Amino acid sequence: MQILTVDIGTGTQDIYVLRTGMSPENGLKLVMPSPTMLTRRKIQAATEQETDILLTGVTMGGGPNHWAAEDHLRADFNVYATPSAARSFNDDVDLLQREMGITVVSEDEALSLKDVRKIVLRDFDFEAIANSFDAFAVKLDPDAVGVAVFDHGEAPPDVSDRKFRFDFLAARLQEQNRLSAFAFLSDQVPPALTRMKAVAASAQLDCPLVLMDTAPAAVLGALQDRRVTARARSLIVNLGNLHTLAFRLHDQRVEGLFEHHTGLLDQPHLERLLRELAAGTLRREQVFAENGHGALILESDPLPLDEPGFEVVVTGPRRSMLADSRLRPYFAVPHGDMMLTGCFGLLSAITDHVPGVGTEISATLAGDYNGNAPWETEA
Repeated sequence: MQILTVDIGTGTQDIYVLRTGMSPENGLKLVMPSPTMLTRRKIQAATEQETDILLTGVTMGGGPNHWAAEDHLRADFNVYATPSAARSFNDDVDLLQREMGITVVSEDEALSLKDVRKIVLRDFDFEAIANSFDAFAVKLDPDAVGVAVFDHGEAPPDVSDRKFRFDFLAARLQEQNRLSAFAFLSDQVPPALTRMKAVAASAQLDCPLVLMDTAPAAVLGALQDRRVTARARSLIVNLGNLHTLAFRLHDQRVEGLFEHHTGLLDQPHLERLLRELAAGTLRREQVFAENGHGALILESDPLPLDEPGFEVVVTGPRRSMLADSRLRPYFAVPHGDMMLTGCFGLLSAITDHVPGVGTEISATLAGDYNGNAPWETEA
């Protein structure tokens, strides 16, 4: 059985294929440029060639592609975009036209545009991934797929994106206090999660698809590191390129969390936030006032952060921010690979949401496989 997982971040998209019946370490792996970085390069090439661009496709992640589009406009070239593509930068397309200068056009109008470079937006490109594996004589035919993206959600015009997202995180934990509550089968994605819904609509798969938020996926993956699971209570922080999210956990139940923008943090600031989260004193208003998303305390019993042997578990591409920290960080390496932490979390989420394949995934991750080398198990 093949299970494909794709963790889509700002810098990279991390791709992993679990082959049940053999060790997770013998799964197939790719760490490639993220879709937003690939789109950025296409926009920059159009700027260098002094060509107007047309953005089509579906809503995808922003960041580098958004900044490249702004540079293109500043260079005095036009950026046309269909409504779905434009929402990659902001849900309010009127604001994009008024303040950024993008020209939003209908699908029909897009077809009539001449002398423009057409750039198709999407986060998940199964065909490209399958072709990459095909180049190495691997036929990708998954029995289930998991994709992780960071989704702010479509906030009403008068509501902060930061507030809207954190309201959603808090509400999900009130409904289901588990990390896989942030994962959804493709036909059950809440309407407000427009980026996840865009992946679901454009994936074109013949197997179950699970969508999940990136940070909870990384934390769930870190829990597959045996050194992490040895303690009943833990503090795990995912230091992403753009966002930092930390969870206090007790037997995988969430005791508290906070979310902030990584670019606004340095080591002393981050250490203070983690200490206050551990103590149960961190407040949502405090984090929001710092231009973060917020904080939530569900259990006030302090975490013994200074107890001998207690470690703050760290993952994510910006994890070096806590190098040599007084908090004694432990850099999680589930199944020997930090870069695939989110992919391993997706596997756990698929197990919860797709029972038909969950049994084999769980057995493989737990070490129940035949022990043979890959060439001895494949036809």
